[in-house]
Amino acid sequence: MRIEAILRALGDTTRLRIMRLLGTMELAVGELSQVLQQSQPRVSRHASILCDAGLAVRRREGSWIYLRAATDNAGGSPLTASVARLLSIAETEDQEFAAQCEEDRRQLSAIRQAREGKAAEWFEAHADEWDDLRRRHSPDDQVEAALRAALDDEPLGEMLDIGTGTGRMAEIFTADASRIVALDKSLEMLRVARAKLQNLPADKIELVQGDFLSLPFDASSFDTVLFHQVLHYAADPLVPLREAGRVLRPGGRIAIVDFAAHEHEELRERFQHTRLGFEDDHLADALRQTGFAPTAPVTLEGDTLAVTIWVARRIDPLGARNMTRKAAR
Repeated sequence: MRIEAILRALGDTTRLRIMRLLGTMELAVGELSQVLQQSQPRVSRHASILCDAGLAVRRREGSWIYLRAATDNAGGSPLTASVARLLSIAETEDQEFAAQCEEDRRQLSAIRQAREGKAAEWFEAHADEWDDLRRRHSPDDQVEAALRAALDDEPLGEMLDIGTGTGRMAEIFTADASRIVALDKSLEMLRVARAKLQNLPADKIELVQGDFLSLPFDASSFDTVLFHQVLHYAADPLVPLREAGRVLRPGGRIAIVDFAAHEHEELRERFQHTRLGFEDDHLADALRQTGFAPTAPVTLEGDTLAVTIWVARRIDPLGARNMTRKAAR
């Protein structure tokens, strides 16, 4: 019986800790191994037990295995959702368990910060080369034309270019948008972008330092949000996607340009990529979870890597309710 498998899976403190961590975000087995300070084979065995019980879902990305908690959108059920609620209650009631979970989250935060710092150092060291490096991995002219076509059916309005890098996207869309805010975490990259964009009208372009995990803008500030070759740096893509949804106006659009799923492991070390691209169904699921209605993606094959363009519209909950009411009449 499934309930017996679930109860057996929960009969181990390490697996309880893993479930609490997975309740926060999708994690690689290697990351869990670091947090738990246990060997990767041992953590993999715990992960297998949780997956066999239907409490977690496995996903391979190159040589890395990612785990996420089973939810309604990831093979879950009311039973697995009840387990998540039970563990949340347990953390409030059991002080020893709560202290261990808090320490696990602190360790995870330190690992994430170290990785983000390494990526930031790489950007600082390679800022002037960024356009060159990007061209090696995607056919820019074709991608830019396909992106224009994907967004050409309505005005861009006020546009947020997240991870602007050298400002190339802001440069090519200036004439099509009423205003563009180009955001990047790296001051050095913003200096490069500022040099590239300095001849454009000052009232059309604004450069802002900020992190896509916590965008420095009010809710409903933009009509279009663009992630161009930046989402693969996100440890948990749901976080920047939620932030994008927050700053988009109802009915606004998000456009994501990134690599299709691949197995070029060298990009992790050489270019600090956290994700080896995205599978269409995985990203579509992430978009739906964060309040978007995705359309069919467009993929452009390259010599070594394929680039995919995903466009989705922010769902207006009030509008959706009104449409339901009209349909019921």
